[in-house]
Amino acid sequence: MKSDIYSRENIKVIMVNFYHKLLSDDKMVPFFEEIISNNTLDHHLEIITDFWNDILFDTTTYKNNTMQKHINKNAFVQFKRAHFTLWTSYLFETIDASFRGENAERMKNRATSIATVMQLKMDLYKK
Repeated sequence: MKSDIYSRENIKVIMVNFYHKLLSDDKMVPFFEEIISNNTLDHHLEIITDFWNDILFDTTTYKNNTMQKHINKNAFVQFKRAHFTLWTSYLFETIDASFRGENAERMKNRATSIATVMQLKMDLYKK
């Protein structure tokens, strides 16, 4: 039986597996080329793990502006709605492969909200 997400370590496992899927997809790789070329994936995974840890467990470790980072990236590599569809599907698939419970559902719900807000901020619903 699958357990719920109950620790930062669980989130890190999700992020490592999730990024493996993202970086295996030619449609998603362009968004991570700088991270790959600078060999900073491990650092990025720690930051993104902190982000989700704050969301799920009310910690205050993450210090960046997620929305602004994605808007800045959009100036160089344009996001499309399909990218957000892939992002959420890979994240949900990764979560569901190993976890089940209230926090797993909360993570998926928040991911959907985040993806929707980002698309609205980038005017992707008009395209």
